[in-house]
Amino acid sequence: MRISIRSSRNAPERTPERTGSARKGIALVEVIVAMVLLAVAVSSLAALVYSVSQSGIRTSGDAYRNGVLMMEVNRLEGIPYDSVHTGTSSISVSSLPYAHTRTITVTEPVVNVIKAVKVVITPTNPKYKKDSVDFTRTKARTTKVLCTDCPQG
Repeated sequence: MRISIRSSRNAPERTPERTGSARKGIALVEVIVAMVLLAVAVSSLAALVYSVSQSGIRTSGDAYRNGVLMMEVNRLEGIPYDSVHTGTSSISVSSLPYAHTRTITVTEPVVNVIKAVKVVITPTNPKYKKDSVDFTRTKARTTKVLCTDCPQG
């Protein structure tokens, strides 16, 4: 059995130019569209990375500031009442990672009974926030159990 393939006369003839792919390269418009899409995606990611890094900087500054505040409060609450002197003192710390100025103000609204203490932390880096804490120190009442003629009983 013999099979032969013949072209029919009614079928349009194909030219050699049309037998390959419709085109051999990409158009300049496609390159421009791809670059615009890439630029939009990269700029969105860049904005996201910037905001995350700024948030991280603020968070680390907050952690350092809270640590310094806690350290000062613990120090001032740990020393005896009479060792906390009234007035204002300021300490500048220039060492990294958290350079700051620490201002401590002690007032005595009721003499020999109550001292109001305010600690203000002012960082030198403008990206960090300033913060303060207020607390009250009172003179501890001592009870002497064996003292029968003491005024406090």
